[in-house]
Amino acid sequence: MRNTQSTAAVQAPRKRLFWNNPGVRAIVYQVLAVALVGGVGWYMVHNTLHNLSVRNITTGFGFLTREAGFAIGEGVISFTPADTYQRAITVGVLNTLRVALLGILFATILGTIIGIARLSKNWLVRTVSSVYVEVMRNIPLLLQLFFWYVIIIETMPGPRRAYHPLPGVFVSNRGIQMPTVHGEGLMWLFAGLALAVVFCLVLRSWARRRQEQTGQVFALGRSAIVLLLVTPTLAWWLSGAQLSLDVPELKGFNFAGGMTLTPEFAALLFGLVIYTSAFIAEVVRSGIQSVNRGQWEAASALGIKNSLVLRLVVLPQALRVIIPPMTSQYLNITKNSSLAVAIGYPDLVSVINTTLNQTGQAIEGILMIMAAYLTVSLSISVFMNWYNKRIALVER
Repeated sequence: MRNTQSTAAVQAPRKRLFWNNPGVRAIVYQVLAVALVGGVGWYMVHNTLHNLSVRNITTGFGFLTREAGFAIGEGVISFTPADTYQRAITVGVLNTLRVALLGILFATILGTIIGIARLSKNWLVRTVSSVYVEVMRNIPLLLQLFFWYVIIIETMPGPRRAYHPLPGVFVSNRGIQMPTVHGEGLMWLFAGLALAVVFCLVLRSWARRRQEQTGQVFALGRSAIVLLLVTPTLAWWLSGAQLSLDVPELKGFNFAGGMTLTPEFAALLFGLVIYTSAFIAEVVRSGIQSVNRGQWEAASALGIKNSLVLRLVVLPQALRVIIPPMTSQYLNITKNSSLAVAIGYPDLVSVINTTLNQTGQAIEGILMIMAAYLTVSLSISVFMNWYNKRIALVER
């Protein structure tokens, strides 16, 4: 009996100490980490506010409603020195978004073409595309921006000897002048374009269901082009609103009228597109190579052309590999647009630099720059993640 009791006493589990519990330790470490981060943040904010008060520097965003007093060379919306700092920063944000969105569009197209060319069976095409990728990836972007800016300014002729490639379009060292449209009818054109996009999405959904049921392929591309051209024109014609074409004309030493793309904008766009397209080309090449070779052979055995095999069989599967690294390239092209200040393009960073030099509100200016780029980057990430989930394989 005594042996049984002693054995039970020996086998009884010991209570674990408080600190030996992994769950307790995890909670304590997390609390300490949060407290440390909060303490550092509080110290930085307190120290900053103290230094500002000692130097009699006011804080806040009240300066945004004051008159800016400086001019902006170009912008999506009109701006004069009599406008407020808030409108000036809005112009900078729109300029950044314009060059970022156009850069993403053209870099994707050019990078995709070069990425496919790197896999070409033609030795010359494959070699030229490989040299392009290796050279452009290894030259700093800032140096490329300076190169394109100097090329445009130094090699382009003056306004009086400007190139005239298309009616109403002039290319000179003052930039690219092209016709623009004014009037109330412009709003109806945009409304018709938005309606055409909706029609195209509905038509695409119908064409996909029709192909799944009958196996017949609908000419979606040509129909979409017709809708995008006819619907806006029809909306403007039915509205009866006025629409005028403003064509640039040479007056004195420069052009007047129309729309101007400055050399700074052109150099920034060229630099961003050429630099980023080299990275996108590698992303596209690796994505295509990730698709099993048997997919090519199976499609070729059915008598499908190589161009259709690439577009309808290989690329849809490669997108699942391409999209995640492509998101990083889109974020890079957006953040790299901040180098525009080096060549004088009035982007967000350039406008806020001028603003904080005049007002002394450096902290507010830096916070606005950080908030703007963070918002744009998160928006791109959310959209690309949504698209990546949409094209992901669904297990059944």
